[in-house]
Amino acid sequence: MNHNCKITKEDRFFLNGHQSCVLWFTGLSGAGKSTLAAALEAELYQRQIRSYVLDGDVLRIGLNNDLSFSPEDRRENIRRVGEVAKLFFDAGLFVLSAFISPYREDRRMVRKLFKQGDFIEIYVKRAIDVCARRDPKGLYKKARQGIIKNFTGINAPYEIPESPEIIVETDKQSLKESVGQIIIYLEHNSHLPALP
Repeated sequence: MNHNCKITKEDRFFLNGHQSCVLWFTGLSGAGKSTLAAALEAELYQRQIRSYVLDGDVLRIGLNNDLSFSPEDRRENIRRVGEVAKLFFDAGLFVLSAFISPYREDRRMVRKLFKQGDFIEIYVKRAIDVCARRDPKGLYKKARQGIIKNFTGINAPYEIPESPEIIVETDKQSLKESVGQIIIYLEHNSHLPALP
C-alpha cells in the first residue's frame, strides 16, 4: 500500500462499481489453468468487471526469469506472484493467477496475504495422463526422457489442494461449463451481482 496516497482501496471499489478478489488457479501443467483464466477474464469483461490475468509462463519470462524450478525457487516464484497479486487486488481488480504452484505451504503463504473470502483457490483438476496427451509443448515427454528436471507430476511433486473453494474438472466438463461454475460461485459469495 502506498502510504502517501489519499485514494483508498474502497475509493477504487466505488469507482469500479465492484470489489476485488484473487482467483488462484492451481493444477498440473496442461490442466487448462491459463485457458480457463483467459475465458473467465473474457466473461468478466462482458460484465464490466475490471480484471487481469497473471500467467505463470509470462511471469517466468519477465519478473521471475532469474528463478529455476528448484523447490526454493518455486517458493520464491509464488511469493513474488503473491505480492504482485496483492498490488492488483489493492488497485481494485479481480486478479486471475494461473500457476502450477505445486506446494500447499506456498499457496497458504499467499492466502495469508488476504482477508478470508478475498482469496479463492481453484483446483484445476485433470488426470495426469490427459495432461500428458494434451502436452502441446512436449514437456511431459521431455521430462520422462530426463531432459527436463524437476517437472511437476513426473519428477517433482504436486500437492493436491486439501480444501479449495472450487474444484474444476477440465477433463470432464467443457470450458463454458467450467467458467459457468466459477461465475456461480462468485455470484453466490457476493463477489459478482447475479445477472437478471
